Amino acid sequence: MKKKKRGLGLALALASMMFVTACGSSGSPATPSETPTNETPSEGGDQVLKVQFDVEVSSLDPQIATDGTSFELIAATTEGLYTVDAKGSPVLAMAKSVDKSEDGLTYTFTLRDAQWTDGTPVTADDFVFAWKRLVDPAVASEYAFIMEIAGVKNAAAISSGEKPVDDLGVTAKDAKTLVVELDVPVPYFESLMAFPSFLPMNEAFFTAAGDNYGTSPATVLANGPFKITAYEPATTSITLEKNDKYWDASAVKLAGIQYQVIKDSQQAMLSYQNGDLDVATLSGEQVEQFQADPEFKNVVAGYLWYISPNQKVAGLENENLRKALALSYDKEAIVSNILKDGSIVANFAVPTKLATGPDGKDFRETTDTYLLTDKAKAAEYWNTAKGELGVTELTYTMIVEDTESAINVAQFIQSEIQTTLPGITIEIQTMPKKNRVERMQQGDFELGLTRWGPDYADPMTYLDMWTTGSPNNYGFWSDADYDAIIESAKKGELALDLEARWEALKDAEKIVMDAAVILPVYQKGDAVMIKDGVEGIEFHSVGINRGYKNATKK
Repeated sequence: MKKKKRGLGLALALASMMFVTACGSSGSPATPSETPTNETPSEGGDQVLKVQFDVEVSSLDPQIATDGTSFELIAATTEGLYTVDAKGSPVLAMAKSVDKSEDGLTYTFTLRDAQWTDGTPVTADDFVFAWKRLVDPAVASEYAFIMEIAGVKNAAAISSGEKPVDDLGVTAKDAKTLVVELDVPVPYFESLMAFPSFLPMNEAFFTAAGDNYGTSPATVLANGPFKITAYEPATTSITLEKNDKYWDASAVKLAGIQYQVIKDSQQAMLSYQNGDLDVATLSGEQVEQFQADPEFKNVVAGYLWYISPNQKVAGLENENLRKALALSYDKEAIVSNILKDGSIVANFAVPTKLATGPDGKDFRETTDTYLLTDKAKAAEYWNTAKGELGVTELTYTMIVEDTESAINVAQFIQSEIQTTLPGITIEIQTMPKKNRVERMQQGDFELGLTRWGPDYADPMTYLDMWTTGSPNNYGFWSDADYDAIIESAKKGELALDLEARWEALKDAEKIVMDAAVILPVYQKGDAVMIKDGVEGIEFHSVGINRGYKNATKK
């Protein structure tokens, strides 16, 4: 996650493709129980789920937030037209029903009777305001692109400033009727509607809060399962309570959620053992120590961790130097000896188990691997680069977020590079994730250890990051042939030929990897401890990482 402004959503030819987020669904999305209630089960502390975050929440604004931690908190308190079930399939939420036109270009949603926590009704205008705000160039949301991916009419032209915001294809026919017009049919449109960027926003409340929106419980509204009762920016503790105004409150069994930001895994495990946490993430030696414990659980995650070299920094524009760096560190040692959490070696740009192609196979099954660890070859590339650059020594700083696992991985990579490539010095600078992201967005870095989680189940959620001018193309790489493939796959000729598009995306990945645009490290797995008696937490590899509406605690 962390996204950018991009081109239009995929064309009609994708309609037959099977997506991870839609697996197991058939016909119309299921609808949760229809009868809202204000009855609340036991409100005692034993019904409060205590969960660890390993990084701070960056934003509570659905149209501004870009990171998985913020998305998880926002999704616990705010609900959109759809949510997703345990399998990741779209489920009607704020929408009571939906009518789809035969050509797939118009969706008419009828909203259910629902309230914000201040007692005002959730209306179609709340969605119109939020969606227009998302694509408004004056707001400059990094997630404006996702409205284009969803195919909403005029989204691309509005984001680029070519058309006014009011031309967006979303209309409040009346308080309970929302009409959405698309430029092209998008087969995974309903799954996207559960993504936080599409969540509603009460305009009157947002306007009154002004710049203070989302900085305290008093400056944020909820219409979802929980509401925030204690929070301030950069806090290490966030308290949620069950929202008794939620339309489906009878389905929510928890009295609340207590989030604690604990970056050190040893401290987190002590808190878990002391009963101060019900859900904690393990790392390193802890995994071996506790993997036989019945409360241990391995969760597949979609995050790709990689190093981004800033090609505007002297030397890093050299392809041979980038290849030398990419091949110089032992990825297997990272996943087996440092992380030990189910993570796997990444010799690719598009993770495994992300999306299925027209052949019914996972993208990775019929695709090559790239930039495998090869220290002898890395040394050859370095020798070539030295001649091309006219240097014998280089020093670069790698910025890293201040979590234990990120620091451990960075320190290992530092040692490996300096040993494999004599003459290269790597210095490490740690900082909170938010600062690391800001530095990379601004181009104020040399090397950055970063990650990306998929927002939707298609290789494009990764591949279009590296198009020319993309805000998430941190390395400022540019290739006209690559840009042409991505553009055609999104809304050109390739988009009309499912098989050709799939093969072209493989070609696009090869271009990125052959040029060492990024230096892949690993695909994340999560090793978590979940207290006995806690059930119903929903884990997802695409979109929202964890959901708690159906969680219970005995």
